[in-house]
Amino acid sequence: MSNTVIYYVMAGTVVLFALIIVVYLILRKKMKKSEYRKIQELQQGTKANKYSSDVIFQRLYLTYVKIPFIRRYALKLRRRLEIINIDDEYNTRKETAKILTKTLAILVPVVLITIIITHSNYLLMFILLIFELFMIDTLIDGSVDKIDNNLLKEQIDFFSEIRHAYHEYNMVEEAIYQVSQDDEKSVSAQGEKIYEILISDDPETELEKYYDIAPNSFLKEFAGISYLTKEFGDRKVDGASLYLKNVNNITQEMQLEILKRDKLNYVFQSLSVISIAPILLLEPLKNWSIQNFSFTSSWYLGKPGMIVQIIILILTFVSYILVRKLKDNGATTGATQRPDNPWQAKLYKNPIIKRIVNLFIPKEGTKEYRVTQQRLKDSASPLKIEWLYINRILLAIVAFIVSIFLFIQLHSVAVNYVYTEPTTDYDLIGRTF
Repeated sequence: MSNTVIYYVMAGTVVLFALIIVVYLILRKKMKKSEYRKIQELQQGTKANKYSSDVIFQRLYLTYVKIPFIRRYALKLRRRLEIINIDDEYNTRKETAKILTKTLAILVPVVLITIIITHSNYLLMFILLIFELFMIDTLIDGSVDKIDNNLLKEQIDFFSEIRHAYHEYNMVEEAIYQVSQDDEKSVSAQGEKIYEILISDDPETELEKYYDIAPNSFLKEFAGISYLTKEFGDRKVDGASLYLKNVNNITQEMQLEILKRDKLNYVFQSLSVISIAPILLLEPLKNWSIQNFSFTSSWYLGKPGMIVQIIILILTFVSYILVRKLKDNGATTGATQRPDNPWQAKLYKNPIIKRIVNLFIPKEGTKEYRVTQQRLKDSASPLKIEWLYINRILLAIVAFIVSIFLFIQLHSVAVNYVYTEPTTDYDLIGRTF
């Protein structure tokens, strides 16, 4: 290749490069003047950081619902939170992942330490792991109750602003709409939902639907009186607005409810943990007693000692459940949506199981059938009579299997102790040397 051709190629490359630069500058200048630049600026402000906490919690939620054991707690937690974060899937997932992450951050190290320390004592390990399983429920319920209490406190300010807005606009739906524009508060989503109900084509039907998903009774009352005031108008009672009087009454009820919850939290503070404490002391007390009073080993290692320890475990579990029931404020727990097709219904669809269950269900029209059905209605139970008998049959089967296992284990302990029981080598106090 001659030098002339090389010069031509070099000159052409330089010219092409210069043309590219010129075109780039022209396009850049046009983009700055066009709407493209404005769109870029808007996107820049709304783009989430790849490693922001919100994105991380959204990804953690997708991970949690795939893990079998954690999935149960994630869905249970989600059912309670979606009542509070109405129609807000993003916040529901974020708060679910946040609470589970905090719980696991506390629980996982505790479980690992427990297994390492008690690897040689399976009974103590089993007791501590049960205690930690209960601790998950306590931490999760405490976190959700805290969110629900914050919502209740926000409602007081929300209703106060409603009163001022109603004085200004003299229209219920307009007052609710204006106050609900504050996106920083959780109660704003509830206000927007009530506003949508009031302006809908069939507000009465929508109101009935809202009653099923409202996080507390105070919002139900507020939605009801707002609907009645919009439909039939407000009237004066002793020179004051009836609507505002009702809002004031609801506010007073909420203040009493907050005081009641604060008192319950104070009275039952750490009581759930204390109720489980007896099972934590079983093994240490047993070891101390055997080391200091050797004659107690014949009782602890025999059938009577095993039976007493099992009874203490059962009583501790019952005490824990009762304390949890007493502490429960009944806020979002009762409002959680139950699945339309529970596991009992799926089980009952099986022809063989259906035939077996029908053998135990009383015939329709009999006194026993009517009494059972009436008791289900009186207790507001979501169970059908078929599901009730499935639960009873499964509980009977589980109780039978556990009883057989316990009898075999107790008999094995008694036989083993007879074969290995040492001759008397102790005093009433301490060991002999």
